[in-house]
Amino acid sequence: MRFERGKILYILAVDQVSYSYRSKYQIIEAVKNVSCGFELGRLYAITGESGSGKTTLLSLLAGLDLPTNGEIFVDGTEMSKLDRDRYRREMASVVYQSFNLFPLLTARENVMYPLELRGISRREAMKTAQEMIERVGLEERVNGQFPTMMSGGQQQRVAIARALASGGRILLADEPTGNLDTANEKIVVDLLKTLACEHNYSVIVITHNKDVAGRADVVYTMRDGEMLGCELKGRPI
Repeated sequence: MRFERGKILYILAVDQVSYSYRSKYQIIEAVKNVSCGFELGRLYAITGESGSGKTTLLSLLAGLDLPTNGEIFVDGTEMSKLDRDRYRREMASVVYQSFNLFPLLTARENVMYPLELRGISRREAMKTAQEMIERVGLEERVNGQFPTMMSGGQQQRVAIARALASGGRILLADEPTGNLDTANEKIVVDLLKTLACEHNYSVIVITHNKDVAGRADVVYTMRDGEMLGCELKGRPI
């Protein structure tokens, strides 16, 4: 059973979470007493100025760090009790602004790579990769292309296809349109919206782009490490 608060079932829930780290001269409180939840079937945006704590929160949601205080629940299980490497392989995937594709692998091979690391046969990995590449709307000819042969929008869609290949239902995206022009930005945001609303993913996007945030079902806003508020389709909740 997923973590429940009130009548809402969250696939991912943050409960009174804080995170701090020590710099050379001082202790930095990057996230302060944040609580929020994420359901399947919704596109979320986490917004805020640089230094607001949104990227640190994404790292916590991805299990790359653990909170200093508070708890994060994944499908009802507290994050610290999980194998976090396995969590990122099988339950949650991260897509980055810079795509992070392997330059010497084709689009299909990039999508196959994490599957083969898990011991999935090459034949099955190729089948899954093809399905995911089709799901993100890329033409078959892209399969054999290397990243340098693709546009930024195509590269980002390959990165999303690779994330989807894990089979997990949580997709975390850190400024996924930051390196894209307006046309490709729309394509990628349309894709993320479709994945959430039609394929039942929980899609969580870190963005400073107001147009991207405007397409989200739910918008969380952060400032100085704190969660200021939440809007659901433009209405406060």
